[in-house]
Amino acid sequence: MASTLVEANTVARSTAASTTNSIHFPAGLLGFEQRKKFALRGRTQEAPFLWLEAQDDSRVAFIVVPPKHVAPDYQPDISDEDVEFLGLKTPSEALVLGIVTLRRHGPATINLKGPLVINARTHIGKQVVPVNATDYSTEYPLPAAS
Repeated sequence: MASTLVEANTVARSTAASTTNSIHFPAGLLGFEQRKKFALRGRTQEAPFLWLEAQDDSRVAFIVVPPKHVAPDYQPDISDEDVEFLGLKTPSEALVLGIVTLRRHGPATINLKGPLVINARTHIGKQVVPVNATDYSTEYPLPAAS
């Protein structure tokens, strides 16, 4: 069974019907600072989208997607401090995910200004503000399904 972290890092493909990984966010997420442990869940039929669910409260969950799937030129510049905090040794260890917002009336969007960066080796994550955050939007529209 492929790991969801590896799956998301390699174009969200998996041979398993469902996969899960535990992620620790020492600082929590913006607005959810008290939540530190999350499960990253993926199902093949929902790829490239994944679910990030608080382990202590399944009512707290986010739809996430690797930004490259919706914004191919996305290149967040992660600060040295964030790289050190996450313990990233190589760029390939960084799994970058964007939180998706669904609206009842209006387009679905992804937050490119505050991506989640997860060390695929240690499963430590952090919501970061890239050095080049001004290049990106918190409400980048997802392409409509065809």
